[in-house]
Amino acid sequence: MNKRLEGKIAIVFGAGSVGPGWGNGKATAVTFARNGAHVVCVDVHPAAAEATVEIIAAEGGAASAFACDVTNSDAVAEVVARVAAAHGRIDVLHNNVGYATMGGPIELDEAAWHRTIDLNVTGCFLTCKHVLPHMLARRSGAIVNVSSIAAVRYTGYPYIAYYAAKAAVNNFTMGLALQYAKDGIRVNAIMPGLMNTPLIFQQISGQYADADAMVAARDAACPTGKMGTAWDIANAALFLASDEAGYITGVSLPVDGGLSCRAS
Repeated sequence: MNKRLEGKIAIVFGAGSVGPGWGNGKATAVTFARNGAHVVCVDVHPAAAEATVEIIAAEGGAASAFACDVTNSDAVAEVVARVAAAHGRIDVLHNNVGYATMGGPIELDEAAWHRTIDLNVTGCFLTCKHVLPHMLARRSGAIVNVSSIAAVRYTGYPYIAYYAAKAAVNNFTMGLALQYAKDGIRVNAIMPGLMNTPLIFQQISGQYADADAMVAARDAACPTGKMGTAWDIANAALFLASDEAGYITGVSLPVDGGLSCRAS
């Protein structure tokens, strides 16, 4: 089998899962490892990062775990420095940390607004701030940011801070891509649509009568008749991180079963 990331060092921020099953970051970390990368699994919850590493190790892959809050610049810098010292390079940076807070400007308090912006946007800024110098030194690297179709359209949920944050991630991606295109560094984003991951049961289920009603409504809203899975995001991330996407940069790729093509 062609291992598309053979010999590469990949850092996945948000590599754990908030509950049982497969979140986007967890599936991406495992997919990267299955394709030959040594995956540095980073999560704010140490046990979640370790759980992903255990899966990778059980499959014969290579991985290490770190605990880190992506909104803490010193903590991010320490993780990046330790990875660079241990491996001498960083080839792939995958930013999967995200957070949705329900509420419009009236209902949402200022602390929740700032927290949502920080987790979705500032975290990307800080990881790039500390990883980019290592990529620039080698004039090579791939960065993949996980955004959302909420960056470009209304999804039916009252989460104004999330819309703003994910739109910022798209433009952040575009700006970095053009700034560093001549330095051999590619930067792209993935925009998941309605996905069936553990996160929705934590952050969105309160918008419905119960979890079953949520799944049924979200499935029905998708052109394909069902939500996507974490593996759909992982496979897109693998392609964008690999050399096969060597002439692709500045793209915000919808992975949404056609949802963003709909007028409403």
